[in-house]
Amino acid sequence: MRLKTEIEIDSMAVAGRSAAMTLKRLRESVVPGISTMDLEEIAREELHRHGARPALLGYHPRFSKVPYEFATCISVNDEVIHGQPSPKQILKDGDVVGLDLVADVDGWLADTAITVIVGKGSLKAQRLLSVTQEALRHGIAKAQVGAKMGDISSAVQRLVERNGFGVIRELSGHGVGCEVHEEGIDVPNYGFPGKGLTLLVGMTFCIEPMVTAGAPGIKHRPGDPWAVVTRDGSIGAHFEHTVAITEQGPRILTAI
Repeated sequence: MRLKTEIEIDSMAVAGRSAAMTLKRLRESVVPGISTMDLEEIAREELHRHGARPALLGYHPRFSKVPYEFATCISVNDEVIHGQPSPKQILKDGDVVGLDLVADVDGWLADTAITVIVGKGSLKAQRLLSVTQEALRHGIAKAQVGAKMGDISSAVQRLVERNGFGVIRELSGHGVGCEVHEEGIDVPNYGFPGKGLTLLVGMTFCIEPMVTAGAPGIKHRPGDPWAVVTRDGSIGAHFEHTVAITEQGPRILTAI
């Protein structure tokens, strides 16, 4: 774990703004008839326009046998995370689309994600997204100096399960800053208040609720080294911010 200085956190915030502005452009571009590869190309252009490099492009984490080949993860419907863009995947009205990327500016990284609906979508999908985004806000509010990681985790879990949705337990948030996944910090989306790692000034990590409309079980799609899908075929949602722990409270580095 590496604690960041105030200047280093400011540098991460520059990357965070690039990531946020790119997500904003992607969100505006999600319409029926566009392919997920079209969105990938837009993301690459937008990151470059904001002076950032796509940190996921060519990224080869220890947990994967192969490097990742895209700047974005675009996950559709039952894909919870790590969906790979494809020119064959054409979005249609009602699809639920997760947009996830990591921006790198001068070696400082910030990770963020949103989930959007193509068109209006079903009421259930709208509610799933609303609850997942609210869970992220609840988790961030608990990211205070001296608090425990379990305070964040339990806040996310309680909000999600109180609304009848499932929290994915096999996946968690992570440390970020100098690398996409920094060792020493995990941010589960379930747990108990007062338990886990003590939050210190200078910690930087991603809080990222991953939630399903059905049962919370997940699996890897056969033949795909990356995509994580729900076992029951229900839709998933994913929202994420990079957060720094400061004396003044949690600082969201990927907000516009």
